[in-house]
Amino acid sequence: MSARTKGVRKALLNGAGLLVFAVAVFPVLWMVSTAFKPNTEIFSTTPRPLPAHPTLQHFDLVVNGGIAEVPFWVYLRNSALLALGTVLVSSLLALLAATAVARFRFRFRTTFLIMLLVVQMVPIEALVIPLFLDLKRLDMLNSLAGLLVVYIAFAVPFAIWMLRGFVAAVPRELEDAAAIDGAGPVRTFVAVLLPLVAPGLVATSIFSFITAWNEFIFAFTFLDDQDRYTLPIMLQFFFGRSGNAWGPIMAASTLLTVPVIAFFLLVQRRMVAGLTAGAVKG
Repeated sequence: MSARTKGVRKALLNGAGLLVFAVAVFPVLWMVSTAFKPNTEIFSTTPRPLPAHPTLQHFDLVVNGGIAEVPFWVYLRNSALLALGTVLVSSLLALLAATAVARFRFRFRTTFLIMLLVVQMVPIEALVIPLFLDLKRLDMLNSLAGLLVVYIAFAVPFAIWMLRGFVAAVPRELEDAAAIDGAGPVRTFVAVLLPLVAPGLVATSIFSFITAWNEFIFAFTFLDDQDRYTLPIMLQFFFGRSGNAWGPIMAASTLLTVPVIAFFLLVQRRMVAGLTAGAVKG
C-alpha cells in the first residue's frame, strides 16, 4: 500500500470519526444552548445554534424555583445517594462474584453465567408490577432503600459478566508469586488482583452510576413522597397539558448531565492507572 493510499485512508477514517462525533455531540450542544436561550429565542421560527442573548433565568427557576414545593437540592441528594450506593455495593458484590467465577470451578458454574445473560434480556417494564408487589410485601415501598435494592439487582449481573473477563485475564503466576512471598489470600486479592482489575471496576462503575442516575420508571412507580423523588422525576413537572417549559427542561437536563461527566472525569484516571498498577513485583 502506497503512502498516498495510506494518507487517503487515514483522512477518510478521521473524517468518518469526526462525523460520528458531530452527530453524537450535536444534541447535547443543542440542549446546553437552549438552556441559556430566553423564551423568545427558543420559540423563534429562525433557530440559532447559539443564544444571541444568554440568560440564566431557566437555571434560576430550576434551582431556586422550589419545584413542586421541594428544593432542587433534595432531588439532587436523593439521586446522588442512590447512584453512589449502587456503584459501591454492586461493584463490591460483582468483584467478589466475578473472582469466584473466573478462578474456581464449581457445580452449575456455566448455568450461573447463562442466567446472568438471561436476566439482561428481560424487559424492565415486565418487572415493574412484580417488584412493586415484592417491595410492598417487604414494607419497602416509598423508600430510597427499596429503590436502591432494585438498582443494585439490575447492576450486579452486568457487572459480574464484565468483570469476569478482567479477572480471568490476570495471570495466575502473579498470585502464585505473591503466595510464595508470604502473602495471604486477602493480601493477594487487595495488592495484586484489585489493581489489575481496576479498569474493569471503573467501566462497571460508570455503567452502574448512569443506570441509577437516569432511571425513571421504577423511581416514579415505587416512590410516593416528593421528598424522596429523584432528578429524572423532577423533569416531568415541567411537562403540562397547556405546554412544555422547554427552557427549564433543557436547564434541568444540563444539570442532570453534569454529575455524570464529573464522575467519568473523576474515575477515568483510575482506569488508565489501573492498567499497569500491581503488575510489577516490589
